[in-house]
Amino acid sequence: MAPSNTAFSKNIINWYKVNGRKDLPWRKKTTPYRVWISEIMLQQTQVKTAIPYFKKFIKTYPSLKSILHASEDEILALWSGLGFYRRAQNIFKAKEIIKYHYKGKFPSKFEEIRELPGIGRSTAGAIMAIAFKQPYPILDANVKRVISRYLNINIAERKNFDKSMWEKSELLKPDSEIFDFTQGIMDIGATICTAKNINCEICPLENNCLTSLNSIEIIKNKPKKRKVKKEFLDLILAYTDKKILLFKRDENRFWQSLWMPLEVRDENQKVIKIKNAVSVNTYNILHKLTHLDLDIRITMLKFNKVFSVSSNMEYSWINTNEINNFGIPQPIKKILRKL
Repeated sequence: MAPSNTAFSKNIINWYKVNGRKDLPWRKKTTPYRVWISEIMLQQTQVKTAIPYFKKFIKTYPSLKSILHASEDEILALWSGLGFYRRAQNIFKAKEIIKYHYKGKFPSKFEEIRELPGIGRSTAGAIMAIAFKQPYPILDANVKRVISRYLNINIAERKNFDKSMWEKSELLKPDSEIFDFTQGIMDIGATICTAKNINCEICPLENNCLTSLNSIEIIKNKPKKRKVKKEFLDLILAYTDKKILLFKRDENRFWQSLWMPLEVRDENQKVIKIKNAVSVNTYNILHKLTHLDLDIRITMLKFNKVFSVSSNMEYSWINTNEINNFGIPQPIKKILRKL
């Protein structure tokens, strides 16, 4: 017999009121803006990693009004080290739409929120449920796992799986106390019914969970070893005692729109004249991205004074004490801090 929808939501709500992670910074002073920023940060990022970045971001831009005049570079600078920089670029694009199309007010309709850059159905649903207390379903990885196990649905059967899960998520959500329910189901998936460990004995859904009741062994498929592409990156960093020459990366690849040393290529290898440098050093860095392993070589060229650059690329000589004001890849920033 199928479990009760009412029991599902009620058990989650009651559990959250007692055991929920209410100390998470984005669950305090809940506003559409704070929920939006946290949900974007939590896309492809663990909670413990996102917390310090969220705190830093909110300290700089505590409200929607405060971020409306921020530049893309300023937002990227706060994102430096968090990865998946397209999320920060989408925050910039979205706040520009909010600024000009919604007169600086965060939209309150699901369809409007979903149309903002970087926001899909689940993120829009989370904002509606958490910020506006409206009964919208969500389906992030944690929620998908909890529902599929509760109803004993084989997640390996991929055909129409997501469509089915959305239907189940819509069916199982309550019409009231949606805030506690949404936070609670995410917490259960993150702390109890996890991908690696299943703690049925402390789960509020245990008595009605078909997977738990049937004592079905949950097979953990070993992730396939994926072949990670490797790429060599040859960079030239020109600097003086007080300034660093950086170029804005305009390619639609990794680190797009971030500031970094000149990448050596046929068309730009003469932009910096090595013979005029007063000292030369070389650093080698191995850096792993999610989809790419980077082998980076940085040729460090010290000059007595700054010079103009003949290039179509956007560039800037920045002060060494201002690197935190620019969106710079984390491995590059570590090198710059040693200058």
